[in-house]
Amino acid sequence: MRSAVVIGTGAIGTSVALALTRHGVAVYLDDVNRTAARTAEAMGAGSLAAPDAPVDLAVLAVPPAHIGTVLAQAQRDGLARAYTDVASVKAQPHDEIGRAGADPASYIGGHPMAGTERSGPLAGRADLFEGRPWVLTPSAHTGQETLNRALELASLCGGTPVVMDVAAHDRAVALISHAPHLVSSLMAARLADAGEDSIRVSGQGVRDVTRIAAGDPGLWGDILDANAAAVADVLDEYAADLGRAITALRGLAGSDTARRKHAAATLDDVLRHGNRGRARVAHKSGTPLTDLTPVPVLVPDQPGALARLFTAVGEIGVNIEDVRIEHSMDRPRGLVELLVQQQSASALSRLLDADGWTVAEEAAVAAGSR
Repeated sequence: MRSAVVIGTGAIGTSVALALTRHGVAVYLDDVNRTAARTAEAMGAGSLAAPDAPVDLAVLAVPPAHIGTVLAQAQRDGLARAYTDVASVKAQPHDEIGRAGADPASYIGGHPMAGTERSGPLAGRADLFEGRPWVLTPSAHTGQETLNRALELASLCGGTPVVMDVAAHDRAVALISHAPHLVSSLMAARLADAGEDSIRVSGQGVRDVTRIAAGDPGLWGDILDANAAAVADVLDEYAADLGRAITALRGLAGSDTARRKHAAATLDDVLRHGNRGRARVAHKSGTPLTDLTPVPVLVPDQPGALARLFTAVGEIGVNIEDVRIEHSMDRPRGLVELLVQQQSASALSRLLDADGWTVAEEAAVAAGSR
C-alpha cells in the first residue's frame, strides 16, 4: 500500500493514520472537524492536502450511521480504489450502504478490536492495534482486491485479521464491548452522588470497573443506538443473573438457616461462574492461564521506574506474558504484577529481590492493595 485517506481524525482514525505513516504510506486526512484534522496533521498522522489521484485505500473512521453516505460520496468523487471502515457495529452500515447507493464491491466492513476511553486525535497511538484482533466482514459482493487491501491495512497496523459474519460480529461486540460499557456507566453513575466518605476510601477495584465509563457519551450513544437489540439481549441475561444475586443477598441478610444456606450456595455459584468467564479472557491468546504465575513487585512512583523494572526483567531473560498495575495517585508506590510462566516465577522473584526490588507477598502488603 502506497497511499491512503483516513476520513475522521478521532482516536481510532488518527491511530490508523499514525500506524500507516510509520510504514511509509502517504496518508491524507479529512474531517468535518478541521481543528481535529489539523491536530492529527501536527502529530505527524498525515497531510490535509487532497490527493491528486485515487489512493489505494480509504478508511472511514466515522460514526456507524454516517458510513453509507460518506462511502457513497467518496466513491462518486473517485477517492480510492478500495474502502473500509473501523466502526464497532457492522449490520447498520451494511444496510445503509445499499440505501445510499454505494458500490459494495469496493467496500469491506472492518473493526479493529482496540480503543481507549479517551477521545479525539490526541488519544491516537501508532501502536494501538498491535497484537489485537482486526475483524473484517466481507459481503458476497466484496472484491478480492478490496479484501487484500483490508488485510494489508490490518497487517500494517499490527492487527490480526479475523473474518466474521456481520450479524455474528454485532452479537459478539454486544457481549464483550457494548453491554460492558453500559454496565460500567451504570456502576459509575452510583458514584456521582455518593458521599465524600465513600469516594475517599475507593480503591483500584472500583477504578477498574468504571474505567471505560469515561468514554465519550456522544460516541457511545451512536454505538448503542446502532446495536441496540443485541445489547438489550445481553442485558436481559445480565438482569436475570443480577436478580439471582440480589435474591441470594436478601437471603443471607435474613435469619432463616435453610434460606441462608441456599443463598450462600447461589452466590458461590455466581462467583465461580464469574471466575470461569474471567479465565477465558484474562490471559494472552494461546497461553493457558494455568501456566502463568503472578510475581508482584513494589514500584516507586518515580519517572522511569517501570522502565527500569522491565529492563531488569529483560536482562534476567524472562518473558513477561502480561502485566497488571495497581496504583493510587495518593500513594508513593504502586504494585506491578508480572505474569510469567510458572517455571520462571521463582527464579525471577529471587533475582529481582537480589537486585533490590521488593518482591512477593511483602510487596502486596506494603502497597495496601490486598
